Amino acid sequence: MNALTDIQTIKGADGHPAFVVVPYDEYLRRFAHEEGLIPHEVVSATVDGASPMRAWREYLGLTQAVVAVRLGVSQAAYAQTEAAARPRKATVARVAQALRITVEQLDF
Repeated sequence: MNALTDIQTIKGADGHPAFVVVPYDEYLRRFAHEEGLIPHEVVSATVDGASPMRAWREYLGLTQAVVAVRLGVSQAAYAQTEAAARPRKATVARVAQALRITVEQLDF
């Protein structure tokens, strides 16, 4: 018996299920408690050219000055870090801690 549902299954080229689409409210109910998710706004900002550090900072509503204080550096030093093409792993870890997110959320 097939029950009526708002969940949709999308099949791949091979005919097997490849994706599942669920209503947003259902997604929040099931996954809002999950740690380590990356918000759509952060991903979109990086696609538009922002660094992950900048995208997260702006998403969290923080200024460079606030993050710099948390890191114990000047705003100018943090601005350079945020603009760096390839920050060091140790730097990414420190910034993630300052933003209060995981390294995995910042390093994507």
